[in-house]
Amino acid sequence: MASYFKTALLLAALTALFMGAGFLMAGQTGMLIALVIAAGMNLFAWWNSGATVLRYYKAKEVDPSHSLHRIVAELAKRGSMPMPKVYLIDNPQPNAFATGRGPKNASVAATTGLLQLMNEREVAGVMAHELAHVKHRDTLIMTVTATVAGALSMLANFALFFGGGRNNQMGIIGMLAMMILAPMAAMLVQMAISRTREYEADRGGAEICGNPDWLADALEKLEAGSRQIDNDAAENNPATAHMFIINPLHAHKRDKMFSTHPNTANRVARLREMSGTPGKSSVVTPAGPQGPWSPRARTRSERRTGRGSVPGAGSRRGPRSR
Repeated sequence: MASYFKTALLLAALTALFMGAGFLMAGQTGMLIALVIAAGMNLFAWWNSGATVLRYYKAKEVDPSHSLHRIVAELAKRGSMPMPKVYLIDNPQPNAFATGRGPKNASVAATTGLLQLMNEREVAGVMAHELAHVKHRDTLIMTVTATVAGALSMLANFALFFGGGRNNQMGIIGMLAMMILAPMAAMLVQMAISRTREYEADRGGAEICGNPDWLADALEKLEAGSRQIDNDAAENNPATAHMFIINPLHAHKRDKMFSTHPNTANRVARLREMSGTPGKSSVVTPAGPQGPWSPRARTRSERRTGRGSVPGAGSRRGPRSR
C-alpha cells in the first residue's frame, strides 16, 4: 500500500510540474495542445507496444509442453490471473520482461540465458515478478507517466510559440532555464516511479511464487550475469531497458537518479526481510528438476530453517530452451 501511495504522490507531483511549468512556458493553449499530442502518441505506443517489443527482440512463443510455459501456467493459477502468452528470446544475457495492455492480453518473455543460469525455483521467482507487473497494470501506469513527462518535454520545444511564452514574466533567461530544467525534473520523477513499480513487483512476485528467497537468489544471479554478458539488442534500443527485470545496460551500485531500476542489493535485502532471512547470501545451486513443479508458501518451520518447498532440488538439470 505504501508503494501505491508513493506512486500516486509521484504522479501528482509530475502533474503539478506539468501544469505549473507548462502554463509558464506556453500558456493554457500550448499546455492543452502538448497534452493531447503526447497522450495520442503514448496511447498508440501502449496499444501496440507488446507486439512491437516482442518482434524487436525476435521472441518466439513456446508451446504448453515447454518447461517455461509450465512454470508460468502454475504461477498464473496461483495468482488467479489469466494465462499470458509465453515467449523465449535467444539471448545469452539472463533477463525477462512482461508486456501487454493488461492481464487479459499480456505476454511474458525470458531469455535463453536466464533458463540456462537459473534453477526452477529461481525461474519461478523471476516469472512471478513479471506476472506481478501484469497484475498491477504497470504498463498502464508507465504510459500515463510517459504521457505527462512527454507533454512537458514537448512544451519545452515550442514554448515560445504560444501566448504564455510571449507574455511570461520570467524573461528570456528564466524561460530558457525553465525549458531545460522542467523536462529534466519530469524525467527524474518518471524514473522514480519506474523504480517504485519494480519494488512493488518484487513484493507481488514473492507472494505469487510463495517464497521471497527464490526471487532474491535469482536477482543476485541476474546482477552478475548482466554485468558479464552484453545485450546488444537492448544497447541499440535503450528506451526498452526499463521493461526488463534487471537493467540490461548494466546495473548501477545504488539507486541513482537517472536509473530506471532500483539497486539490486536493495531489492534483495527487502526480499530477504520478507522471508525472514536478512543475512542470507545467495549460493549458486545446480538447476532444479524437470518434473512437476508446484510452488507453495513455506511453513513456519521452513522459514526458520531456510528450506525451500521444491522437492528434488538437488537434481542437476534445469529448464532449458528446446
